[in-house]
Amino acid sequence: MNQPEPRAEPRLPPRPVDRPPVDPAQAAAFGRPHGVAGAFDRLPTPGASNGAAIIAKPPTPESLTEAFGRPPGAEDVLLQRPADYTGEPAADAAEDPLWSKTADPWRDPGAAAVLGSPAVEPDNGDEDGSERPKGAMLSLPEVLFGRRVKPLALALLGVICLVIGAAGGVVGWWVSDALAGTATISEAEAGKERAPGSIADIARRVSPAVISIEVVSGRSGSIGSGVMIDPQGYALTNNHVISLASDDPQATITAVFTDGTRTQAKVVGTDPKTDLAVLKVSVANPTVIQIGRSSDLVPGDSVIAIGSPLGLQNTVTAGIVSALHRPISDPGGSGLPPVTTDTIQTDAPINHGNSGGALVDSTGALVGINWAIRSEGGSGQGGSIGIGFAIPVDDAIKVARVLISSGQVKHPEIGLNVASVSADTSEGARVNNVADGGPAARAGIAEGDVITKVGDRMVRDEAEFTVAVRAHNAGDVVAIQLVRQGRPLVVNVTLGSD
Repeated sequence: MNQPEPRAEPRLPPRPVDRPPVDPAQAAAFGRPHGVAGAFDRLPTPGASNGAAIIAKPPTPESLTEAFGRPPGAEDVLLQRPADYTGEPAADAAEDPLWSKTADPWRDPGAAAVLGSPAVEPDNGDEDGSERPKGAMLSLPEVLFGRRVKPLALALLGVICLVIGAAGGVVGWWVSDALAGTATISEAEAGKERAPGSIADIARRVSPAVISIEVVSGRSGSIGSGVMIDPQGYALTNNHVISLASDDPQATITAVFTDGTRTQAKVVGTDPKTDLAVLKVSVANPTVIQIGRSSDLVPGDSVIAIGSPLGLQNTVTAGIVSALHRPISDPGGSGLPPVTTDTIQTDAPINHGNSGGALVDSTGALVGINWAIRSEGGSGQGGSIGIGFAIPVDDAIKVARVLISSGQVKHPEIGLNVASVSADTSEGARVNNVADGGPAARAGIAEGDVITKVGDRMVRDEAEFTVAVRAHNAGDVVAIQLVRQGRPLVVNVTLGSD
């Protein structure tokens, strides 16, 4: 079978159906540079054909070659130990450069590189090899003055130094002789720290609001304390402090402040039953004490008493609250009526003259008006034994406001007299007599009844009965528990007014 003859015409590769025209902008960005027809792996260089070797870096500067290159004739020397190096120098070899006198003692002996001596020429003398001659030794005048100072000037300088030294010695001798009999005492700045809230800090803030009160009536006089409670000049004190002025229109009352200022004071109002009084002091912009709350106190709280005991102005004593709601009766004296009041008991030392002064808490707020002390013998004439009493500020401020507004205070009245009693069956206040038509009589209370409770307060004696009644207001209906012939009873009493 005959094979067909091969065709002589060339085969054409497949052609695209459509060849779009070339965009001139893309051809300028992505086409071959002008004159380049081959691939981009070898760029042409001037004077070389496409694909020849390219010099990638310029020759090294001559200065760097001289500074860091190998010395002449050492092109084959490497900075590396030979392969047969064992660490032991040969017998005819020079000293190991690692352990030579000029080698670095901190170099790691196991390192592969070996550093030699610095790349400088040794200084062996002159160029002809001869040793340089040594210079002449300098003399003392040459070293000090360079032969530029004359001997006369040098002698004159020595004389001046001697005169200055002698003068200094004479002055030192005169000073030491003059101070020989004088003692030198070292002084230092005070290092005492007074933290906020300390007793010293409280006394500094409160003392300007506490005044001394001096009363002069004829040939008689008395002294006590008071507390500024209002910026308009109102001061609160005890009634017995200014009692001489209440009976004598010619009496004078003087208020003395801590800075020594003395000014006249006038009586605004008094309340003998609570032994409180309000004065008006003629002073502009006085320092006023901060009013606290006596109802917030508990036994053990720290308190500070400030006043003028025994005429010693601006005296500060400190202690604690020993007890609360302590009913105390004072028989009065010098024509004053007896006083029964509910008090704060404190062991802060209080003496005669502290009356009317301030009892403040640990914040410096007024919590009581110093009133009385309990002394040995019960006469009240002795000194402090750590048992003092103050009128609670809650009660004192209530009375002071009424005195400032009206000058007179009305107290609740029940219309009977009582006496303390303590028996096996009952303990309280026994009714001695009942006023006809009074609140007690209208409620059915009779003589011989023993009152044991007024409102919410227990009654154990006469004083406690009085303060329990005064804790209410006139017109209040109060439940009173009592014992009549061994039987407990409860009656409601509508309190009257005195």
